[in-house]
Amino acid sequence: MSNPNNEFAGKIAVVTGAGAGFGAAFCMRLASAGASVAALDIDEAAAQQTADAITKAGGKAIAAACDVGDDDGVISTIGQIAEKLGGVDILINNAGLHSAEYNIGFVQLGVARSRRLFDVNIMGVINCTLACRPFMAARGGGAILNISSISGYGSGNGYGVSKLAVRGLTIAFSGEFAKDGIRVNAIAPGLIATDKIRADFPPEFFDHFITMQHVKRTGEVQDIVEAMMFLCSDRGGFITGETLKVAGGTTLQI
Repeated sequence: MSNPNNEFAGKIAVVTGAGAGFGAAFCMRLASAGASVAALDIDEAAAQQTADAITKAGGKAIAAACDVGDDDGVISTIGQIAEKLGGVDILINNAGLHSAEYNIGFVQLGVARSRRLFDVNIMGVINCTLACRPFMAARGGGAILNISSISGYGSGNGYGVSKLAVRGLTIAFSGEFAKDGIRVNAIAPGLIATDKIRADFPPEFFDHFITMQHVKRTGEVQDIVEAMMFLCSDRGGFITGETLKVAGGTTLQI
């Protein structure tokens, strides 16, 4: 499993929500560029499937079960990963609740589901970021990438508010971690045709969304992977605290 550039050789990457979608694709691409990858997911079997695919292709990966909303569990899991792999250089906070179930107002969500949404989408970012920071600082710095959403730009529903918070956390952590040599950025994907999103929404929803984009095609997982590779690499070394919209021109403003 090789890449001519091998730009992540010697790097150790932790990816949450790695059992499917963006997370699995992030793991595969980072490993193909030389990184050792820890695939984390609340579904341990799914995380193991991602890790197995990487090792079968000649890469290096381990898997672990992790509920990012579980404070103590995250600390324990990250500590074990750092011990096994030798530290942490890259963290991708990808785990999140994002189905149609959470793209509704707070009245419909209710207190219990709102709390779970925020535990995963907001506290999950905080938990994993704080747990990884000392290991990244010990290696001289690193890169953290949060997955936000264009729903964080103007959406008034529960999911949108959670992703607005991710943008805020990206700015806050970039300032706090600068002294450690750690860059913190985010990607705000538009409507991307993952298997889960295709299952949640009908084809006409995609057709309508494309009419609001400047780039008249469906967003693909690879579009997000390419942005991730740039922001997590030395090529993005002068960028921190930013949220990059990868959405075909949706929600552009002056």
